[in-house]
Order: sequence, then structure tokens, then C-alpha cells
Amino acid sequence: SHSQPHAPPRPVRSARNARPAMPTYPDEIEYSQKYADDTYEYRHVILPKTIARSMFKISGCKRLLEEHEWRGLGVQQSLGWAHYEIHRPEQHILLFRRPLGTDPVTGKAQKQRR
Repeated sequence: SHSQPHAPPRPVRSARNARPAMPTYPDEIEYSQKYADDTYEYRHVILPKTIARSMFKISGCKRLLEEHEWRGLGVQQSLGWAHYEIHRPEQHILLFRRPLGTDPVTGKAQKQRR
């Protein structure tokens, strides 16, 4: 079987005519595969309900989480990732990105060559 190139995973939305789906929460923190464009690599992290509640207490979903905050919730990933967007339909899904070529040990992005 030959492998198809992966399309970037999209946050799950219910079918158009279906009733609005209740968010589905995993039992433990789930990490998506990484996907990329020309500038950044991305991943999303799906929080279980209890951890999502803690996140709502921290930020009220009014602002992005600082690195020490998402690490404090138990999200584990290498250095350089930043929470960059609040996914309004499913706020327990954290969207992260980091510049392509980031060193996962130092978290420093390599300078882009022009």
C-alpha cells in the first residue's frame, strides 16, 4: 500500500445538518501529528475535561497561555512551541506552532536564509 501525503488535520466539526456536536474530550492529553506550511510547523493538543477546566480557570479562554501555564497543565512537548490561537468552537483544543527549523533542545529558531 502506498502512503498518501497527509493533509493537515482539521479540528473536527459536525456535519452541517447535524445537531451541534458536544465537544468530545479524551481521557488523557492527546497530541496531533505535526503539520507545516512554509513558515511554521503546527500541532494541536486536545485536553481532557478536568485539565480543560483548569485551563479555563487560568485564562478564561480570553487570552493565549504562556509556556509555563500550558506546561503546568501537563502538556509535554519540546522547546519552541507557542500557543498561538484560541479555537473558539472547541476551546479545549490548544493550537501550537513554532518556526520551521526550531532546535527542539534550545527552542531557538534558526535564522531563515533569504
